[in-house]
Amino acid sequence: MNEEVFDIIRKKYVALTPEEKVRQHILSVLIKDKSIPQTLIAVEAQIKVGKLTKRYDILVYDRNLVPWMIIECKREDIKLTPDILNQTIRYNKTINAPYLLITNGVEFYCFKKEENTSTLIKQEDFPVFPTKE
Repeated sequence: MNEEVFDIIRKKYVALTPEEKVRQHILSVLIKDKSIPQTLIAVEAQIKVGKLTKRYDILVYDRNLVPWMIIECKREDIKLTPDILNQTIRYNKTINAPYLLITNGVEFYCFKKEENTSTLIKQEDFPVFPTKE
């Protein structure tokens, strides 16, 4: 029997794959440590990237329901490479969130997209979630 975990965002049991383990860990951090309301988090929703249909791992909205951060999760044994960041950048062309985060559950890299350019600035810490807009 395959192990499952209850996803509080999707409100259903999902297979506990190595990537899902990382996703659930990050969700816990977002909700418990960063005090981001569950209602402002979306998991594994479909988006159009050019002509392709893709799924992002996690999308966090601000309190005005505007995309705030896109998060790409990989298994713990996957090295975080520029290719993974580029995948997240491609997804974000559709979403247009100011923050991008890639993680394998051990390491994470967060970037802020400059408003009027496509330049990404590496963040030393997790950004503060806006409490009010």
